[in-house]
Amino acid sequence: MATSGFKDTLSPYNQPKQIPPYQDYLYKQYETDVSLDLSKKDCEKPIGVAIFGLGRAGSIHLSNLVKNPRVQLLYVVDDIPSKWHKMKAYWGLKSTMFLTSKDAAKVYSDVKVDAVVVASPTFTHEDIVTKSLAAKKSVFCEKPIAEDIESSTRCYKQAEMVNKPLFSAFNRRFDPSYSALRDRVRAGEVGHVQMIKVCSRDSPLPSIDYLKMSGGIFHDCIVHDIDMATWVIGELPTKVQTTAFSHIPEIKAINDFDTVAILLTFPSGTIAMLDNSRHSNYGYDQRLEVFGSKGMIRADNERPVHCNEVQLGYSGSSFAPIWFSFPSRYRMAYYLEMEHFLDVVRGYAKPMVQGFQTIAVSKIATAAEKSARTGMTVELKWTEEERNRKYS
Repeated sequence: MATSGFKDTLSPYNQPKQIPPYQDYLYKQYETDVSLDLSKKDCEKPIGVAIFGLGRAGSIHLSNLVKNPRVQLLYVVDDIPSKWHKMKAYWGLKSTMFLTSKDAAKVYSDVKVDAVVVASPTFTHEDIVTKSLAAKKSVFCEKPIAEDIESSTRCYKQAEMVNKPLFSAFNRRFDPSYSALRDRVRAGEVGHVQMIKVCSRDSPLPSIDYLKMSGGIFHDCIVHDIDMATWVIGELPTKVQTTAFSHIPEIKAINDFDTVAILLTFPSGTIAMLDNSRHSNYGYDQRLEVFGSKGMIRADNERPVHCNEVQLGYSGSSFAPIWFSFPSRYRMAYYLEMEHFLDVVRGYAKPMVQGFQTIAVSKIATAAEKSARTGMTVELKWTEEERNRKYS
């Protein structure tokens, strides 16, 4: 046999034990669970939580909270009482109190509530955040924190004053593929980053009712792309140029855009290209690519059934479609994001998303929208303190 000379003379049982690669985060969790290592578990009494809003993001957070042994869900605040009965039955929420927003004062006055999750419409965020912080509750808030930068800044200052975390939900930072890419970029594997591309195309097309209250494509969608670019390379841009268009008449009628392209220029010479659409008819298109002096690294679309390849006749290879929408594509990111927030509440971790970072992202998104509406290049001015802060 031509290969007999390569046969191992030592049994694999007498060779070093196999170690799972660091990328296999699910196996690492399995090992923790099997080991019953209490030092890696939160053995304190459950964290008392109240959640406001059970729409698109709120439903995802609710599913993670009710399954989490670290949490006692004390209150659900939602203004559609007609769905409460089904919600209680589906999730088994026998001891959870359901309220409308007009009775929310019960949440703030209840000392058993340690943390508040805000997933209600954007225009309600500031009121819930400020009242929760005033009551000394930790706060997890879907972006944006408030409707404008000044109000968001006031919320963060209040959080500092009461010494409670105010955590803005940039969930993509917790996606394993994106965080692995960032770690390799920050380790210098691709050298100096010359170009970063972020593609984010929505599926399915959101309803007009949602879009009317979303805050617009720049502050609803593109903030995630801006955060990805700045988070990966650790810089703030000095110039933004935007082209945007409304191909869908109903979106044009509400003075919003459905297709946006943005160029960001950074002090080090890095250029970011952001490609965003409200309507992708082939699935939820999410890609990230970084090109540098030493090479390229990218995170491509994921597929729910990723290991099946079909060949029929001469049509070539076919695969399962990419994930349909954000609840499935970022399911793990949402879970890990909430776990991180609970660690922050306990004091086990510092927030991965800092206040100055979310303010910076809002400032860039505002400049990008200004560029789209005026056709002008917008210069971004940062204070020395902002420039010197580590965007990590």
